[in-house]
Amino acid sequence: MLLALARQVGQILKDNGLKLVSAESCTGGWIGQIVTAVPGSSAWYDRGFITYSNLSKQQVLLVQPQTLARFGAVSEQTAREMVQGALAASQAQIAVSVTGIAGPAGDSAEKPVGTVCFAWLLKNLSISTASSRTCYFSGDRAAVRRQSVAVALQGILELLKNSAPVNLA
Repeated sequence: MLLALARQVGQILKDNGLKLVSAESCTGGWIGQIVTAVPGSSAWYDRGFITYSNLSKQQVLLVQPQTLARFGAVSEQTAREMVQGALAASQAQIAVSVTGIAGPAGDSAEKPVGTVCFAWLLKNLSISTASSRTCYFSGDRAAVRRQSVAVALQGILELLKNSAPVNLA
């Protein structure tokens, strides 16, 4: 299923002359791994950032310390700053970010294991369209991560289908 989603994402990106960048925390590079499993992905996947620690989110993706202090690493606010930072640090026109609690520990009453926040951003020459979402997954660590990758890829497809096709290459 994940590989089929990655193929779909790749075909749409390729057809529109767009490149993707990913910013990952709890998925640990799984988005990058699955998209690069598609032959020819170098035509549409620019790069990926694995920013597991808060410090790496700040240093690499320019997530603000105030955002992390106020909302936490697992928040839509952090996911939005991650996606903006990834887009700014790449040659891509579309970005996805994911940050969450895959478990089995690290949760709280407000953010249980399985809480995962996503953001997607499509950069247009004059307009940027951003969206974010929080999901609550069940299952073990691997299941939470697998579901997160699926939602990340599905979100890219939704964003591209809901945007006017433009070639930004």
